[in-house]
Amino acid sequence: MNRARKRFGQHFLHDPGVIERIARALDARAQDHLLEIGPGRGALTRVLLAGDYASFDAVEIDRDLAHDLGPMMARARAATLHVGDALDFDFAGLARARGGRLRVIGNLPYNISTPLLFRLIAVAPAMVDLHVMLQREVVARMAAAPGTGDYGRLTVMLAPWVSVEHLFDIGPGAFKPPPRVWSAVARLTVREQPAFAVAPRFAQVVTAAFSQRRKTLRNALRGLLEAPDIEACGVDPQARAETLAPEVLNRLAMRLGPLARPA
Repeated sequence: MNRARKRFGQHFLHDPGVIERIARALDARAQDHLLEIGPGRGALTRVLLAGDYASFDAVEIDRDLAHDLGPMMARARAATLHVGDALDFDFAGLARARGGRLRVIGNLPYNISTPLLFRLIAVAPAMVDLHVMLQREVVARMAAAPGTGDYGRLTVMLAPWVSVEHLFDIGPGAFKPPPRVWSAVARLTVREQPAFAVAPRFAQVVTAAFSQRRKTLRNALRGLLEAPDIEACGVDPQARAETLAPEVLNRLAMRLGPLARPA
């Protein structure tokens, strides 16, 4: 059996009860196009492949694990294994090839979870939903409300595109090797329409606003927006980003106008 590799942040799920609970939460149907990210040793994959779907794809970066998964994938109907890095994977292209939006499931490596989430959200229209296992603290940030300690850049950047539901926690013992932290499963449901019309410079404003949490907007956005511009958006320049709803931060981004075109 292949050993976990630290450089890939591998912790293999093995608890049958947890695996069954994830499968029930997914509630996959015959018309679904499933995509599993990081199947690892295939514990969840094996359960999922017992169902019948329009298509099943899996992306695995570890070539040795992919080699071991090959026979199981080959026996399943409409199943395809892709060997590569999920950070470079063409999710929108796969949805077009399969002729329908994807339902994504996976135990996301903790060391790339945030950039991978941003990568997935960038192609949100290609997906129906995501059922993902992450570090519990990351799920808390994803689902946080304004004014709480967990609310931050990740919360705000996800908000226009998905609704986030914290489903349940998973203890370290459900994995081999056990991580040092608790995990959690979250459901991210892609909105039929974005929650608001996202400004071209939304990400720039959100990043600046949360760069130093204790700074007021007047200071955090210095060089982007001055106090009169912030006030013109109906926002107190002395407010801090963690107290503002995502749509309010988007209003500030709208004030900046379009992105500058390259020369």
